[in-house]
Amino acid sequence: MPTSEDGGRHDSPELDQFEMVRRAPSHRLQGAVTDMCGFRETMPSHFRAIEYASLTVPLVISFAEPFAIGLGRNPSDNDRFASFAAGLYAGPVVIESFGGACCVQINFTPLGARRFFGRPMSELTDRMVGLDDVLGVEGIALRERLGNAPDWSSRFTISEAFVGDRLVSADRTQAEMVWAYETIISTRGRTRISTLAEKLGWSRKHLTGKFSDAVGTGPKTLSRIVRFNHALGLSRQTNSDWADIAADCGYADQAHLVREFRDLAGVTPTTVAAR
Repeated sequence: MPTSEDGGRHDSPELDQFEMVRRAPSHRLQGAVTDMCGFRETMPSHFRAIEYASLTVPLVISFAEPFAIGLGRNPSDNDRFASFAAGLYAGPVVIESFGGACCVQINFTPLGARRFFGRPMSELTDRMVGLDDVLGVEGIALRERLGNAPDWSSRFTISEAFVGDRLVSADRTQAEMVWAYETIISTRGRTRISTLAEKLGWSRKHLTGKFSDAVGTGPKTLSRIVRFNHALGLSRQTNSDWADIAADCGYADQAHLVREFRDLAGVTPTTVAAR
C-alpha cells in the first residue's frame, strides 16, 4: 500500500469507490489502540461487508451518512448507526453503506477500551452504543472538531490527543487481569479457565465477573474468539489443511472447528477460505 506523508496507509479500491487511510498508533497509545482509520465513500453505491468475531472494540465517529449494521444477521431499516462504540460480539457483523459515509474509526484493544471509556465493557457487549451515551458532551465536541478538520492527518492528530489525554487520567488495569488476558492471548485460547482461576486464587465465578467488566465477555468466550482467529490466520497460509488446523488450534476434531466457524463467522471454513 502507498504511504502518505503523515504515516497513514492509503487503500485504493477498484473503481475508486471509496478512500481509506490508516495510521498506526503513536507510542502514547500502544497497547490500548491497534490502529486508526479514515474512511470516505466517493460515489453512490451499495456496499456490503461481513466482519468476523474479533478482539477489536471500535469507536466510529461519523460526519455523514450512517451505516446499517446487523449483529449475526442482515441489517434492517431500523439498524442505522452513525457515531457509536461497539463492544465484543461472538459472531459475524454485517455492515452496509450507501455511498455517503465518511468517518474516523479508532480501534481499541478490549483492555484499552475499558480504560478509555471508563465503564464496564459488558455495557457495550453485543451492542452499538451512541457516541453521546459513551462520551457525553466530550464526544459531541470531538465529532464537531473532526468534522471541521481539513484533512485526515489533522483528524488523526486530534483523535490521538483526545484518546491519549483520557488514557493518562484513567485507572490502570488490575495486574491480575492483564496477566489473565495476556495468558489467553499468548496461548492462543488454549489455557484452561480453571487453571487461570487457580493460579490467581480466584473462583471461576469471580474470574468471569472480572472478565465481563474488563473485556466484555467471560474468559471462555474470549478464548473461543482467540482460537477462531488463530485458525483463520492459519487457513490463509499456503497448503493449509483443515484437519491439521483443527488439531493445531485445540479443537476436538474438524467438525468442532466447522461449528465454531459457523458461530463466529456465519459460514463454513471452506467459504471463508474462498473469500
